Amino acid sequence: MSEVARALFATGTVEGTLRLTVELAAATVEGCDAAGVFVVKGQQVVTAAASVPLVKELDDLQVASDEGPCLDVIAEGGTAHAADLADDPRWPRFGPAAVTAGIRSALALRLSDRPVSALNLYARLPTAFGATDRAKALIFATLAGIALESAGERAEGEHQIATLHDALRTRELIGQAQGILIERERITADQAFHVLRRASQHLNIKIREVALTLVETGETPPTGKPRGTP
Repeated sequence: MSEVARALFATGTVEGTLRLTVELAAATVEGCDAAGVFVVKGQQVVTAAASVPLVKELDDLQVASDEGPCLDVIAEGGTAHAADLADDPRWPRFGPAAVTAGIRSALALRLSDRPVSALNLYARLPTAFGATDRAKALIFATLAGIALESAGERAEGEHQIATLHDALRTRELIGQAQGILIERERITADQAFHVLRRASQHLNIKIREVALTLVETGETPPTGKPRGTP
């Protein structure tokens, strides 16, 4: 399991972690024929990753019937195990539909609260997930959940850094544009900023774009007012 953990944490991205989670789940948990991850996005539950196309079909059956092991785990946390969907009374609509699709056993485990997500494990045989398999699946889901949250935090941090760099670059561009206008028009810094803002409103583009054009071309942006009006 240590090698599995290293692999999960090595991807570094949310998408990569999700993809590897379903691939490794199907390979790690004995009896598992297919694996998928449900993720809550807004008001919807969507399949974020699937080891085989059948998973999406089964997940859609859960959503369409508004019941199923993974939906229970999404709503309540913990785990949900169906030894045989052919006679499990908890999901009277999903169970028979899953059996028709060729699935008899299911095991769902909570992955993470950030984002709210759950791991779906499906098997073609009944009683496919014994006690040892369920214990291994729980350990795997715990590791995958931590890796998923870690990847999400990294992505959020990278986004914040990119946003900060963009803000600093915008401020630098506006400062350069103000400097050009101050020297050319003999106006104050505040007046130069007002020129940029009026041009932004007149052209219906962001001040950053106005400033970038001025810095790159040297052309005073049109403001809709007579030249020389600060």
